[in-house]
Amino acid sequence: MATTTATIQIQSNDLTGDALNLSHTSALTKAGFSTGLDQTTGVGRKTTTATTQYTLFAGGDFDNNKGHKVYLRNVSTNVTEYLTVFLGTTEVGRLYGGDFLFIPFTGNLDLKITPSVSTALTLEHFLIHE
Repeated sequence: MATTTATIQIQSNDLTGDALNLSHTSALTKAGFSTGLDQTTGVGRKTTTATTQYTLFAGGDFDNNKGHKVYLRNVSTNVTEYLTVFLGTTEVGRLYGGDFLFIPFTGNLDLKITPSVSTALTLEHFLIHE
């Protein structure tokens, strides 16, 4: 059985009136089970020089309503360059240079990316799935 954990830590001394220090670790498991997720696409990178939307993960390629998890990171160091993330036709948000995203993925919608610039822009991606 695969064992994979994800940790997020958010710290700030000046975001709120008090120091902020949030940390959470979670085991990544199959939907409805304590069994760990055991498949992956591997860590990949996609570099594009167009502003055309593309499908990164097709919903039909994965079982619906499972415990899939997606990690995305805009590897650009230019904070004005961004990648817009869509699930189906719904805009999830923008990943500016250096930003990352880690979300559950039901597998029933396409995960699409639209780059903001036509210069080389690279997305790092990773899907852990059932």
